[in-house]
Amino acid sequence: MFLKFLNVCRNCRQSAADAAKLNRKQSYKAQRKNYRREKKRVASELMNSLQDPAVIVLADWLKVRGTLKSWTKLWCVLKPGLLLIYKSQKTKSSHWVGTVMLTSCQVIERPSKKDGFCFKLFHPLDQPIWAPRGPDKETIGAVVQPLPTAYLIFRAPSQAAGKCWMDALELSLRCSALLLRSNSTNTPSSNYAEEPLPVSDETQWSEADYEKHFNDHDLDADSQNEAPNAAMSGLESDSESEPAHEDDVAEQIPCEETTYVPFQEEEFGEQGEQVEELAEENKSLIWCIVKQVRPGMDLSKVVLPTFILEPRSFLDKLSDSYYHADLLSRAVHEDDAYTRMKFVVQWYLSGFYKKPKGLKKPYNPILGETFRCYWQHPNGSRTFYIAEQVSHHPPVSAFYVTNREDGFSISCSILAKSKFYGNSTSAVLEGMATMTLLPRGEIYTATTPYAHCKGILMGTLSMELGGKINIECENTGYKTELEFKLKPFLGGSDTINVVVGKIKLGKETLATINGHWDKELRLKDLKTGEESVLLKVDAEMRSKRLIRHVVPLEKQLPTESQRLWSLVSDAIAREDQVAATEQKTVLEENQRAAAKSRLQNDQPHVPALFELNAYGEWIYKYADLRPWDVRNDLRQYECDYKVLTETRNKTVPIVLGTELLRSNIDPGVHSTRRLPSDTTKVSKTKNKPVDSDSSPSPHGAVKRGSNTSAIRQLALAIDQMNATLANHSKQLNDITNRLERIQFAPNLRNGSINSNDLIGGGVSISTVVKSLLYALIGLTFSVILRWFFK
Repeated sequence: MFLKFLNVCRNCRQSAADAAKLNRKQSYKAQRKNYRREKKRVASELMNSLQDPAVIVLADWLKVRGTLKSWTKLWCVLKPGLLLIYKSQKTKSSHWVGTVMLTSCQVIERPSKKDGFCFKLFHPLDQPIWAPRGPDKETIGAVVQPLPTAYLIFRAPSQAAGKCWMDALELSLRCSALLLRSNSTNTPSSNYAEEPLPVSDETQWSEADYEKHFNDHDLDADSQNEAPNAAMSGLESDSESEPAHEDDVAEQIPCEETTYVPFQEEEFGEQGEQVEELAEENKSLIWCIVKQVRPGMDLSKVVLPTFILEPRSFLDKLSDSYYHADLLSRAVHEDDAYTRMKFVVQWYLSGFYKKPKGLKKPYNPILGETFRCYWQHPNGSRTFYIAEQVSHHPPVSAFYVTNREDGFSISCSILAKSKFYGNSTSAVLEGMATMTLLPRGEIYTATTPYAHCKGILMGTLSMELGGKINIECENTGYKTELEFKLKPFLGGSDTINVVVGKIKLGKETLATINGHWDKELRLKDLKTGEESVLLKVDAEMRSKRLIRHVVPLEKQLPTESQRLWSLVSDAIAREDQVAATEQKTVLEENQRAAAKSRLQNDQPHVPALFELNAYGEWIYKYADLRPWDVRNDLRQYECDYKVLTETRNKTVPIVLGTELLRSNIDPGVHSTRRLPSDTTKVSKTKNKPVDSDSSPSPHGAVKRGSNTSAIRQLALAIDQMNATLANHSKQLNDITNRLERIQFAPNLRNGSINSNDLIGGGVSISTVVKSLLYALIGLTFSVILRWFFK
């Protein structure tokens, strides 16, 4: 009986525990529901406040000081918690300049020698004060001079107007309850824009004085002409929500981080020559291909048999260069520029030794095809790789590599070309990779060798690398010249995969490089004579390869490389060439049908991840070139092909893209720029530091989708500025030469030069008289001596 009683008590306790657990679960669900409802309500209130024209605390003209220390007249609209800045009173989307978040700002009076009243709006911790989007979800603002990031300096026409603005800002800063509910849009509100500002006898300004004050320094319409370095304003958001329509603001869905899994299935070919022994049934297919081509023909339109295909896309193959990206991490932390160049060269050469068994060619990517992955570093950082096929005719592949935590970023677009020469063919990769060491502001550019395949008609089918490439950093002056040599006709095994090169500083050669890119490369310092191993491909090096992570096949998009080519790769893996050819043909036919449909509808293909800028370069839309902030940035992650940064504080990131880095380009470089339609080359850039005591400006950042005509106008203004600087330099050199001539001119006692006292050549008359007198005395003395000794 007692045991039965214990069992009953135990069951009661268990039931009570289950009931409590269920109640907690239900309570948690209710809390989550309330949490989501509250988020939607706050977002709705903010949007109602932004859209309601009656909800305005103050609106008036103010002068705003930019980073170039010049003033621009802008229309400022103060709302609860927000300060909207427009180029004119029209307050249209095209006139929007920027939105300041007032929730974490402070305002103080600022002394000034000029007329009017100055005050400063700033973040106490030097964090960005700008919102990522405008009231109508604008991301690109009107063209004005660059404005600071963490503060703004305003000038009002009088002290009374300035005090009124400060009081209104204090009210907006501290009264968050002024955000109106959606059902109170008709409530009357105080609009000081329609009322005269309170003034005193001491500070009273007439309307004429008010207009004269701003007209003296009016920069409203042509501020960009007075500031040649001005750029398109606009901020690129790092938020985790997709852009949505106004009516769907409350239904925005957070962007979830993409799931990745380790991928270690790698294939390494043998060291030495890369050859392929063809079976008898495959030789006939080779002859069928040969009949279709002629010497000098481009092979991009020729359909290749599947037995010579490597079961992965060309976008995937381009990622082979980043298995040793940790070498770039080490380069960033080196203080010596020469050592940084050696690490960059070591990383560059480490991307070639991974090769398939035999002679294989990757798939030609389908237009719109994408690929993404990342490598995990020992320190916990990640190097992300994003690639897309942006063009099919001509075939252009664009990719972007970033590791902000370790401090480097790489951007490149590759145009693949191939030429047939009879018994051989060459695959040429035109394009220049641009690598930026973010903390140092250094830009390295590098080209790619070509792949040469021979033995198509006779001899052994083999492939090797050839050509001259350059790795150059214009910021430091260091340059590396490498030459991949082809095997000579009578050469042995030691002449296969040979690389020679040298590292130079200006015209001086500092070191030489010699060896094989798939075995060992040695570097010799010419100053000390020391020789060291630059790269050694062995088991130890392979063990240090970073582990690559890819998206699981079932979670990939239909346009991702592995999923897109999965049926072809599976058929090649089971050596079913017929099925592989059939599946490959299906993909090619679908691509042709899509191209025909776009042509009929006059709808050109628009890449999803990359945009063509004004310099003919494909730029990643979501590129972030800010140096890593250890106090605020936590980690990088990828979501929907967007590489974002998780931060401690909710801040607005400033995206310093290629357009901003080109704000100080030589005029000679601009003269060689191509039109955006030409995608065959990538030009060099130079990143020059700008001396300024102001913080970097969010309006100096250019979003990738900026207006092309505006950028061209900006480039023209920069050319004019460079021409002016060149003229000033010429005048300065002329003055220097004159000073040198004056320095070596004869010194006069009175410190002045009389043109009458000088004869040809700039010699004074007194000097000539003295010389003649000394000559006469000497002649007389010699005559006397001759007479005396006669």
